[in-house]
Amino acid sequence: MSDPTVQPVPTAVVEQVDAADITLSNPKRAVIALGSNLGNRLETIQGAVDLLEDTPGVRVKAVSPVYETEPWGVDPGTQPSYFNAVVLVRTTLPPASLLERGQAIEEAFDRVREERWGPRTIDVDIVAYADVVSDDPLLTLPHPRAHERAFVLAPWHDVEPEAQLPGRGGIAELLDGMGRTGVAPREDLELRLPE
Repeated sequence: MSDPTVQPVPTAVVEQVDAADITLSNPKRAVIALGSNLGNRLETIQGAVDLLEDTPGVRVKAVSPVYETEPWGVDPGTQPSYFNAVVLVRTTLPPASLLERGQAIEEAFDRVREERWGPRTIDVDIVAYADVVSDDPLLTLPHPRAHERAFVLAPWHDVEPEAQLPGRGGIAELLDGMGRTGVAPREDLELRLPE
């Protein structure tokens, strides 16, 4: 006869623990790129990381090293250099809600959208969301230019070297193909993982 005091562990509990984050139910992985070239760039990026962590349904799982990069799509010397980083999150928010949160974070840091590729206090871009591939004009996934931007791929590679960019292949191979010209690691700077 079985011992009536020994209760089997319900499957749901096991699955919840296996999800590696018991605060989220069925979370999806998302990759978010952060960039800043105005004001206190490091403080602003750290603030964006902290605001992501403070978002219900979002848990920051990894924060990349900081890179310094030349502005993209503009003449050299016309803008300050960028600090760039990548954050890996687990989230129960759908992509559109995560996009809204990213835009709210940009607004919190007074992001101004006056010109394409203009200077900015903070840029919050969803690079990839699970394996979703979508050509929705409001949120194209994965990010349509991520595969050609070393300032996204280099920090992402640091925190997730085996990652795949949906529809484009492994980020390690993509990065090898373009090199790291103009993307300098700033080993003197560090972002904190929220507690």
